[in-house]
Amino acid sequence: MTVDPDGPIIAAIARGEPGAAAAFVEAKLARILALARRMLGDPAEAEDIAQEVFLRVWRHAPAWKPGAARFDTWMHRVTLNLCYDRLRRRREQPQAEPPEQPDPGPAPDRGLEAADVGRVVEAAMAELPPRQREAILLCHYQEMGNIEAAEVLGISVEALESLLSRARRRLRETLKPFAQALLDGG
Repeated sequence: MTVDPDGPIIAAIARGEPGAAAAFVEAKLARILALARRMLGDPAEAEDIAQEVFLRVWRHAPAWKPGAARFDTWMHRVTLNLCYDRLRRRREQPQAEPPEQPDPGPAPDRGLEAADVGRVVEAAMAELPPRQREAILLCHYQEMGNIEAAEVLGISVEALESLLSRARRRLRETLKPFAQALLDGG
């Protein structure tokens, strides 16, 4: 059986101990917000998702039984599921006019800057198949190890490594022209 580092604080939340919930939010909020922001691309929606995740933590804490999965793994899976629900709802809402989009290309009077590179990388990430994007987000942005990320995704470590390999290869191909333009100075 895996020892869950969050076990004691989850038990404290379940018992209603003062300060336990606040301490847990303080410890986990930044990571949950970062994951939701990267999945949704909208800070306000990410905050809504984080709020729902922590509401579910409070509701599930009394029933949580330590076992094979860590609580943190469950929380990340809940976050991903809520993000996908939100993304599905976005697709299902027809709009009279498409929203105004800023030109993703660099301004004509300057080369690629850090913000431009960030937008290009975000766009490339958005083009990845969902499972590959999840693997990259968990391992590179959430800084999870392969074992923990595989648990969150409910797959073997080998399957995770295959997803990561395909995602990295696809990102390299997509970003190659931008990297070359950056090296060429414009």
